[in-house]
Amino acid sequence: MQTPIPCLFMRGGTSKGPFFKESDLPADIATRDRVLLSVMGSPDKRQIDGLGGAHPLTSKVAIVRKSNKPGVDIDFLFAQLQPDKDTVDTTPNCGNMLAGVVPFALETGLVQAQGDTSTFRVLTLNTDMACDITVQTPLLPVSKGSTSNKHTSSAKRYVEYAGDARIDGAPGSSAPITINFLDTAGSVCSSLLPTGQVKDTITVTGEGFAPFTLDVTCIDNGMPLVIFRASDLGRTGYESVAELNADEDLKKRIEALRLQISLMMGLGDVAQKNYPKMTLIAPPRDGGSITTRSFIPHVCHDAIGVLAAVTVGTACVLKGSVCEGVAVMQAGATQHVSVEHPTGEFSVALETDPNNPQNVTKAALLRTARLLMRGEVMVPHAVWAGR
Repeated sequence: MQTPIPCLFMRGGTSKGPFFKESDLPADIATRDRVLLSVMGSPDKRQIDGLGGAHPLTSKVAIVRKSNKPGVDIDFLFAQLQPDKDTVDTTPNCGNMLAGVVPFALETGLVQAQGDTSTFRVLTLNTDMACDITVQTPLLPVSKGSTSNKHTSSAKRYVEYAGDARIDGAPGSSAPITINFLDTAGSVCSSLLPTGQVKDTITVTGEGFAPFTLDVTCIDNGMPLVIFRASDLGRTGYESVAELNADEDLKKRIEALRLQISLMMGLGDVAQKNYPKMTLIAPPRDGGSITTRSFIPHVCHDAIGVLAAVTVGTACVLKGSVCEGVAVMQAGATQHVSVEHPTGEFSVALETDPNNPQNVTKAALLRTARLLMRGEVMVPHAVWAGR
């Protein structure tokens, strides 16, 4: 026998995974984590016995509930799993899976549509980060001969997934989902600049390579990142994902840097953590603001994470960061930063305080999502026999 658990399988941005109501999962965290590992088929590099897609971007889970906090509509807990590990990490955020939270809540009746568009405040429990998310919720078409119309109380609305919005890293087009982050600075770290400096110089040591020195910007505006110039490690920053994933010397140096710099960031030993993400930068070459190659943290991302893009964009507007002299920026209180990545670009709108241009007051971006499947995922009774 197996235990059935209701879930929706959704794409959120450039990620996908099962979305659960919190009430449908075990309350005990250790049991819940065993259930999630079973659901995804981890640890196994192919995740052949679960829903995982054999990649970190498709080894993600969303847990959602109606919030009881004043001014908040929905609580969201993100869980990052790995194909070949038995870890369930609820420390970091995920801005891509975040895009599916409001559609999930509407589909499952946790909230009700408000009008042609519906905006709800979502609190990401991982880092206590709040944002306002807007989705399209038009009226259901009235069937021929029906007496219902848009003015009747019985009119129903639905989540619109079809539209003209395009995001790099996801095929085709979909309805736009707007995410306005309210307060992302210091999501995991103690502050926006956890070392207290906009730029640090560090000498990295480790086995299998000679010590090297480079400049880095350690920053957390939604996702802890270590940003450094690709040229400082003898790379162009325009290499393909396959080339970078096959570059064992580079990955060895990046991991040594990550483990060493994390102590300066106040993150402690991160050997078993998925953060900080490591981000190589180079000048833009396709009309954007900056080129990136992002490791999450050991595999090069095919694109770039939502909150990683927000954090890179923030570094671009900070005077004295490693992005200065690399990024191509325009003047003004509102900065539209186009972050180039291996499969396209990611645009972020950042507003700064006119009295303090180093203070980013707002970060907004566009994502899309789609419901892929609804039903029940099955877990063995040996993992969980249900309530």
